[in-house]
Parts: sequence; structure tokens; C-alpha cells
Amino acid sequence: MILIVVEHANGKVSKSTYEMVTCAREMGREGPVTALLLGSATVTVANEVASLVDQVLVADHADLAQYDPEIWSAAVAQIASEGEANTVLISGSRSGREYSPRVAVKLDAPLLEDVVSITPNEGVISAERYTYLARVTETVVVNAPVIVITPKQAAFAAAIPGTQAAEQFDVDLTLPQRRVQITGKSQEKMSRISLADAEIVVAGGRGVGSAEGFQNLVEGLADALGAAVGATRAIVDAGWRPYSEQVGQTGKTVQPKAYIAIGISGAVQHLSGMGKSKCIVAINKDADAPIFKVADYGIVGDVNQIVPAMIAAIRK
Repeated sequence: MILIVVEHANGKVSKSTYEMVTCAREMGREGPVTALLLGSATVTVANEVASLVDQVLVADHADLAQYDPEIWSAAVAQIASEGEANTVLISGSRSGREYSPRVAVKLDAPLLEDVVSITPNEGVISAERYTYLARVTETVVVNAPVIVITPKQAAFAAAIPGTQAAEQFDVDLTLPQRRVQITGKSQEKMSRISLADAEIVVAGGRGVGSAEGFQNLVEGLADALGAAVGATRAIVDAGWRPYSEQVGQTGKTVQPKAYIAIGISGAVQHLSGMGKSKCIVAINKDADAPIFKVADYGIVGDVNQIVPAMIAAIRK
């Protein structure tokens, strides 16, 4: 079977899970596409994911209410071994990148990270991934009985739910003792639309001048367009925006239909997180800024004059 570890939060299945289903269908490996759901009080999530796959394995346990890389990797490896899975798909999220190597070690399986495309050929899997800050496309060929894969987020199209719900099965797990206890949790203020789900992203860099400038220009344009808000690392480090909005090598990778960069010079670390956007619009007073090399449309000028005019025109 092809085993997909469901990524979910607050009772909703993540977009990355829908993308992993598409990846699984394209692999051409034998066995049913199976979703493994780890968590507590997961009825709603199980019903949603049942419309995407061939069967659902539900591990609903109080000890799984909080994510723990040791427990997650042990649970996934156990189910993969018992079910004789030939492929394990884990989200390319921060947590997925944390525990997927542990799963690969436990299964003695190769790990393919940040995969952007899959080509099967008589049992042999050829996978492409970006490397060197997305400047180089690398092809990896694997021939192994079990493979662990973390698809790059937004690289595959989201699967369309079917009309029939797959059968659900409860599974028992032998879980290790939790060694790390979470004693408190605080949640950052999120942008109005999730970066991962947004079709339009408006992002700001140092060129906006200040936290107030970011709010007026970036948030103002995002509100007018119904877009998500993104930021460069410099903005996040300055404390103007939360880390959840950071786009780039050390932040989130996005591929929206439109990415509007306001006052962003275009450091290679930032470009690696948004360079694959369908359409890039750059607004910067520096005509030689690197962002213009990847932009589909470029506006050279003062963001304090251009962006308010754009907002006014859109609202009109």
C-alpha cells in the first residue's frame, strides 16, 4: 500500500494532504492509497479525508493529541511495517521534515525530500527536486522496496474529493513514552488568509520603511485584493511581522497565482521561497534590484506613491 500521513490542524485537513494524494496517484505503485490519521478526537478529519483515498486508518488516542516527533515516527513506522507499505508520504511541513528522517531510518528506507514531480518506470521511481536555493533541478532515481517521500508543498495539484467515502479502520499502536512535555503554547497572529492556501500573496520588505508602512501598504493592498500577507526575513527579524508570514529559504515556500513584492530587493534566500509563483509583480525604487530579474511585471518607483494609488484604483 501507499501510506499517506494526514496533516491536519483544528479539525481541518491541510492542503498538503490533498497534494500528497495526487502525488500518490501519480506514483503507479501497487496497493491501495491509504491515509493514516494520528491524533485525538479526529472524527471530522477522518470523514473529510475518507473522500480522498481508498481506505483510512485511524489512530485516535489521547497520547496523540500533541505532536511529538519520536511518537509520530514510531507510529508511522509501525503501521508502515505491519501494512507492508511500499511508499510512505509525509508532508513537507516543518514537522514533517522533522520526523520523516526518523521514519526512513526505522524502515531502512531511502528518503526523498522536497519532491516536485514523480515519474514511475517499472517499479523504479524517478523524482525531481530543487536544490541550491531552487536554482538547480535534481533528478533522483530510486529502486527500493520501501521509499519515504516528503513532497514539496504546492508542487502537486490538490486532489479532488470523490463521491464515495472510503472505509475507516481503527488501529492499535505501541507508542514510546513521551519524553518532552509541552507546558505552554502561544499562537502568533495569522494573516487573514493562510499563505499555503492563498491564490494571491502581497509581501513586503525593507523598502516599506517601517512597521506602520508595512501595515498601510502591504496589509492595505492585501485587504483590497483579498490576499494573504507575506514578509521577508528582515521584516520578521525586526519584529514587524510574525514568523508565520515569512517567505523564503528559512520560512514558507509559496506558489500563488500572483505574488506582489513591495519594497523587496530579491535576495536569493527570499527568491527560493517564491520564485515559482505563476506571476510575480515587483515594486521597488531600485531599478537594479534582483527581484526584477524574476518579475513578470516590474514597477520602478516610490512604493509610498505607487501602492496607495493601486489600493485606491482597486477599491474604486
